[in-house]
Amino acid sequence: MFDLDSYLARVNLPARVTPDAEGLGRLQREHRLAIPFENLDVRLGRGIAIDSDSVFAKLVTARRGGYCFEHNRLFMDALAALGFRVRPLLARVWLGADQAPPLTHTLSLVTIDGRDWIADAGFGGSYAPVMALADGWQADAPDGAVFRLDRHADHGWMLSRKGDPGSTDGRGTGEGWQPQYSFHETAVFDADLALSNHWTATAPESRFTRLTIASIVLPHGLAGLTDRRYHRRAGDSSSAAEITDPRVYRMRMSLMFGIDLTPDEVERLGLF
Repeated sequence: MFDLDSYLARVNLPARVTPDAEGLGRLQREHRLAIPFENLDVRLGRGIAIDSDSVFAKLVTARRGGYCFEHNRLFMDALAALGFRVRPLLARVWLGADQAPPLTHTLSLVTIDGRDWIADAGFGGSYAPVMALADGWQADAPDGAVFRLDRHADHGWMLSRKGDPGSTDGRGTGEGWQPQYSFHETAVFDADLALSNHWTATAPESRFTRLTIASIVLPHGLAGLTDRRYHRRAGDSSSAAEITDPRVYRMRMSLMFGIDLTPDEVERLGLF
């Protein structure tokens, strides 16, 4: 059985949220601020289990992070325990794609008083607020970016992002709307999630088998590690640095993301 109290403590919420759009938004926000996005177990050859018990044991009990299939499994279990009506969707991530990408991302479709909303506790590159599933719906993110949902002739729905003009993070700032991911409202079953998770965690073409990634949402931005490159943006300011010492890498992973790696684990990542 899902331990809601332990989950709420993990995301630093002193009480249950109300089962409405405001409560949904608050829960997603606190989840992203507390639990990092990371693919370390993929890079360490441990595999990724996405059943409820395994995800809870890793992200809550062991206080680790995970990637989208783990985050959104945990998030959906929490929503269900709080009385929300929720089901998963699968998405195609368009960042850097020049042709239709595979279904390697999952998010949540939440129905509140007859209206559908999308919520996503596991998109590692940015923070998209909870959004109503409505053509042209826009929402402002805390880092100054704007997100928009549009119907798409071929891919159902497209989520796009327009960056903060003051940002220098290289994510298309000043270049208009950038596609993030697309999805259909088609029913998604556990077998579909298992198949997509397997490809994401094992395929040579997957970015998660090629790069070591960790990120955490900040109150007004995001901090991340991609291999040895540390980057941080908060409001109008941003910074980046290359980590050249494995001891600094361990320290940064612990202090910024709450993930304690052994020297052997850092060596096995093959970054130094």
